[in-house]
Parts: sequence; structure tokens; C-alpha cells
Amino acid sequence: MPSIAPMAFEAVKVDYAAVAPMLIVVGTALVGVLVEAFAPRLARHTIQVGLTLVGLIAAFVVLVLISVNHHAVTLGGSLAIDGPALFLQGTLLIFAILGVLTMSERFGGRSADAFTPMGAATPGSPAEAAAERAGFATSEAFPLTLFAVFGMLMFVASNDLITMFVALEVLSLPLYVLTGLARRRRLLSQEASLKYFLLGAFSSAFFLFGAALLYGYAGSSDLGAIAAAIRAGNSAYEGLLLPGVVLALIGLLFKVGAVPFHSWTPDAYQGAPTPVTGFMAAATKVAAFGAILRLAYVGVEASRLEWRLGVAAIAVLTMVVGAVLSVTQTDMKRLLAYSSIAHAGFILVGVLAFDSTGVSGVLFYLVAYGLATIAAFAIIALVRSGGSEATHLSQWAGLGRKHPVIAGIFVLLLLAFAGIPLTSGFTAKFAAFAPAVAHGGLAGILMVVVGVLASAVTAFVYFRLIVLMYFTEPTGDDVVALTPSIASTIAITVGAVGTVILGVVPGPVLQLAEDVSKFLL
Repeated sequence: MPSIAPMAFEAVKVDYAAVAPMLIVVGTALVGVLVEAFAPRLARHTIQVGLTLVGLIAAFVVLVLISVNHHAVTLGGSLAIDGPALFLQGTLLIFAILGVLTMSERFGGRSADAFTPMGAATPGSPAEAAAERAGFATSEAFPLTLFAVFGMLMFVASNDLITMFVALEVLSLPLYVLTGLARRRRLLSQEASLKYFLLGAFSSAFFLFGAALLYGYAGSSDLGAIAAAIRAGNSAYEGLLLPGVVLALIGLLFKVGAVPFHSWTPDAYQGAPTPVTGFMAAATKVAAFGAILRLAYVGVEASRLEWRLGVAAIAVLTMVVGAVLSVTQTDMKRLLAYSSIAHAGFILVGVLAFDSTGVSGVLFYLVAYGLATIAAFAIIALVRSGGSEATHLSQWAGLGRKHPVIAGIFVLLLLAFAGIPLTSGFTAKFAAFAPAVAHGGLAGILMVVVGVLASAVTAFVYFRLIVLMYFTEPTGDDVVALTPSIASTIAITVGAVGTVILGVVPGPVLQLAEDVSKFLL
């Protein structure tokens, strides 16, 4: 009988120094699961907070000291650790640290006098009960957050459509659970979780269908192989290219809340626990735009003339709808949700410049927006009425007189969202819009014009809030702004200081974003 030669398997080379931050995060998440299973219930919250922060800080330190010197395409070509990936991973880790600090907050009682710092609520006390109802003391939130961060870190570095899809699922599934953890407004939170899950299901389906078509076109799911097939232009399945690109981009545009794929995004923002909303608004946008940049600039850049105008129309629609609908909102979290949609449109303008300056502008915008967003939602969590969050706009009337420090910081963040000079928002908009004018042709100029007009509309919304807080009589005496614990104070301070520094002295971060704007092909 003829002998059967054994199959030869090529060993997959792994650059462990390049992927070390991801390994630390997922390892910490697994330890957190064990803590949840075996640690005493009364000690879980404190242990989980400490463990999560240590893991995230360790991952960031390793990234800055070790991974930054190990640019490589590793794990069989599935991950590309390059300048944009490392910049976005560092940004995600910073946002995760700030997000965990705000999630660790435990509110007790109904007033500032009854405030209980992190970890100080007595088991069985009203403080503990209030924290449980609010969802902030749910200790399983912390390993779930770590798993989501692991997926995000992998998402921005994915060099393969299959890896990108796996990362999309890994980051999304924990967020669906986190969205439904609010106990006080349980039905609203569960509804938001279901809607967010359905949005994610649509996103995954579109992306997977697009990835399948691109695989059929190029015979590979590797972004480099797809790019080579497009440049060669000799595929027997040329008709699969444009539908594949469009469907894959639609799947990613769902994750950034671009119009018309934004449905239920405001519901998810409103129903989720407020610290979770802040983390999702900042970190998910960073991860999704990181994937969009890599797909657009590495995988399908050579075919951009076929689909660029369609995405430009989506960017214009996103800016207009987000700005106009933010005017009609009466809930603070829904208002910031529509503001987030408008900001997604602003960032898309930078993406469509198709130049390294566009990449650096998008990277800077994501940092500036994320810092302000996490701090803003941390402040919203502090403003309370009758033991629950005071998110209706009418409840914020006169807040500037009663709590000038909290209101003053919130005004600074609103000015940044509006893009007022000497704030990070102005620099970010300029960094995203300038490349579109320089390299985007007529379509780029039109997008910038729409972006400036939409910014004016959103500025009206933010200044209306400022007038409400400082020049309107309070509607009741039961609305208070709780004194934040050290954890929340750090998160708010970092967000506010970052907003000022990136507006007044943006040079170092802009230069860093420019230096790392080249993708590893």
C-alpha cells in the first residue's frame, strides 16, 4: 500500500512583546471570573476594582515601554501591531481605566450628605441597596469590561476579516450585558440591552456577509491579499468587490452610530447605567473607527473611487440628523447620544480624506472626544433627585448656582463638544476637517461646510444648557450634585484637564498622531 505522507504544518510565529497588552487584559479578565466565583460576596467589589485597575495599568505600561518597539504582523498575519494600532490601543486602555474608575462609584442615600465613597457601603445598608439598584456595585461588570476591552484592542489591530469579526463579537457581547445592569430603572435598562443586542446582530450580519463577498473576490480574508487583488484587477469575481466593501463598511458604521444605522443607539445610551454609557460612547467609537481606518486604508483603499461618495453621503446625513435631533431632546443622556452621532459624522469627514493627515486628525479627534465624554457622563451620574439620576433637562435648571464647581466643569466639556476655541473640540474639528479640504476635493469641501453648519446647530444646544444651568430658576430643591469619590474625581479631573491641554497645547499629541499615522502593510 502506498504510504501517506504526513501533513506539514507551519508553525505560527507570535511576537509576544507586540501582543503582551492584550494578553494581560484577557488574563486579568479570566482571573476576575475566578474572583467572581470564589471570593466572598462582600469583598468582591473591592477586589474586582483593584484587580481591574492593576491589569489595565500594567497593560498600558507594557504597551508604552515594550510593545511600542515591536511593530509586527503576527499571529499568522491576523494582527498588525503598527503605529495606529498602538496609538488606539493606548487610548482604549486610558479610557478603560477612566471608565472603571467611574463604574466603581457607589452612591448611597439621596443627598450629598448620604454619599458613600467607593467600597465604603456597609453590607445590607441603604447605601449598599442604593448601589445595587443603580447597578454600579454589580461586581461582574468589571471582568465583563475587561473582556470588552480585550475585544477592542484586537479590533483595532485586526489584519484579517475573520479576526476582525471575532474581535467585533468579543467586544460587543459584554457590552450588551453591561447595558442591562441598571437595577433602579430595570425595565428601561433591559429594553436598552435588547435593542443594543439587535443593533449588534445587524452589524455582525452585514459585516460577515461583506467579509464573505470579499473572500470570494480575493480568495483570502487577509487585508493585504484583498488590497493586492484590487490593485491587480484580474479577479474572476469582480462583481463581488463593491457589494463586499459596502456591506463590511455598513457593519462597522453600525458600531459608530452613523445614520441611517443609528436606530436605538439613543435608547441604549439612555437605558444603560450612566458610567457604562460613558465608557461605551468613548471606547466603542475608538475601536470602531480604528477598524474602519484599517479596512479603508489597508484593505480596500485602491477601490475608494467606487464607494467613497456613498460614505460621504452617510457622513453628511449623520452630521445633519445628529445635530438637528439633538435640539429636540429633553433627556440629557439622549441629547449626548445624538451629539455622539453628529461627532461620528465629523470623524468620518477626516476618514474620507484618504491621506496620512486624515488618519492623524481622526486619531486626535478620538482622544479629545473620548476624554470629554467619559467626564461628562461621570458628572451626569452625580446629579440626582430623590435617589435617582436627574437626567431631564428641567432638573438641571439653576444647577450652576447650587453646585458651581460641578456645573463649571460640565460647561467646559460642553464648550469642547461645541468646538469652541481653546478647547480640545476646536482643535479636533480642525484636525479632522483640514485634511478633507486639502485632499478630499469638492466632496471634501462640501462635507466640511455641512460639518461647520452642523457644529453651529449643536453649539446652540450646548449654550441652551449653559443658560439653563446659570440663568434659569431651579424647579425644585431635591436636585443635588453628589460629592464624587476619589475614583470619580480622578476620572473627571483627567477629562477636564485633558480637554484644556488638548485645546491650548495640542502640539505634542498632534505630533504623536502624525508620527504613528502610517499603517503596516
